[in-house]
Order: sequence, then structure tokens, then C-alpha cells
Amino acid sequence: MVSFLLTAVRLLRALGVAIKEKVFLSLLTTLLLINMSGVLFYTSVEGWSYVDAIYFSWISLIPTSIDIGYAPVTTFGKIFTMMYLVVGVGLMISLLAMIAKAVLRFDDDETGRTSIKQRLDDRRKVK
Repeated sequence: MVSFLLTAVRLLRALGVAIKEKVFLSLLTTLLLINMSGVLFYTSVEGWSYVDAIYFSWISLIPTSIDIGYAPVTTFGKIFTMMYLVVGVGLMISLLAMIAKAVLRFDDDETGRTSIKQRLDDRRKVK
């Protein structure tokens, strides 16, 4: 439990650092807008409840193979979902990669370690 709490604190601190970057904010805003469009689509076209639409919209963008039991029934819904997933999964992976980068950078700063890239750059400057 302590390990989980320490990891959660480290993740939240790294998110605090990442949220200051314009690219991160742009990705997050775009992902939220895409998600909102999915929720609106699934509630209006597929007739799902808001909770089901929100759940499907978020879970389907996380790159896992979880079978959530929901699938669009209409042809238009299936076509929309294909486009939604292509755009949304790409954005989600980019956002998760930026979070991972922030966590690694935060860990390096916290422990005082320098990255391999930084050491190579320092070595090139000396020569």
C-alpha cells in the first residue's frame, strides 16, 4: 500500500510538471474534445445512457484488449467508431508517452541522476 501511495504521489508531481507544457495541454484538450464528441454521438445515435457513453468513450481509447461488452449497433455508429478509435488512440498514446516522459524526467531530477543523453551532450562539449 505504501508503494502504491508513493507511486501515486510521484505520478501527480510529474503531472504537475507536464501540465505546464503547451504540447501536453494541447493534447489533453484535444483528447477531451474528442471524448466529448464520442459521448454526444453514442448518446444520440446509439441511444446509450451518459454513463455508458462516457465509459465506452474512455475505455475504448486506452490501448488494451479489454472486452467491455459495448459495441455500436448502427452502421453509422460502426463507421464513426472506426474513425474515433484511429484518432483517439493515437492521441491517448501520445498523451501517455508525455506522462511517462515527465515521470522519468521527474525521477531523474529527484534522484540527482543525469540521463544518458545529457551525459553524451556533456562529453561532446568537453571534446
